[in-house]
Amino acid sequence: MSEDLQGLLEKINRDGVEKAQAQADAIIADAKAKAAEIVKTATDEAAKQKAAAAEAAKDYQTRAAETVRQAARDTVLSVRDAVTALLEKALVKDVSAALADDKAAAALVAEVVKDFAVKGEIVAGEKLAKTLAAQVAALKSFTVVTDAALDAGFSVKLDGGRVEHAFTADVIAGELAKRLRPDLAALLK
Repeated sequence: MSEDLQGLLEKINRDGVEKAQAQADAIIADAKAKAAEIVKTATDEAAKQKAAAAEAAKDYQTRAAETVRQAARDTVLSVRDAVTALLEKALVKDVSAALADDKAAAALVAEVVKDFAVKGEIVAGEKLAKTLAAQVAALKSFTVVTDAALDAGFSVKLDGGRVEHAFTADVIAGELAKRLRPDLAALLK
């Protein structure tokens, strides 16, 4: 009986171990399945986040490139404006110096009025008006009028003052600058 009992105990033990092994195998298989599902979910989520990050990086790169292009354009415009202002300032200074020379200004007046067949006035500063008095006397169709406010340059008034052409430093420099701007813009490109 002891042998029967021993055999029975071994059988119960074997059945229990086998049952425990089967349960352990089921638990392990379930755990592996859940682990595989978690890994798949994590991999899918990582792939989504990687794709989203790549898209965000691409968008950022596009915006950064556009920002750099705009900054470059703004810089070129700023430099162009600064150079243009500097050029205009230099032109005004040089034209003022040229118009301050009464002989050069008188020659310019003669060139301006030589083709006008109508009567008119030449308005000039005191110093230039004195230089022009003798020169314009020969023209008979023009009179010289003194304007103390004019330091350099002159104006020609025609048709009773209804038409006026100004030849001051600012006006001449502005006209020169207008003609130089396209060439300057081409140089700055």
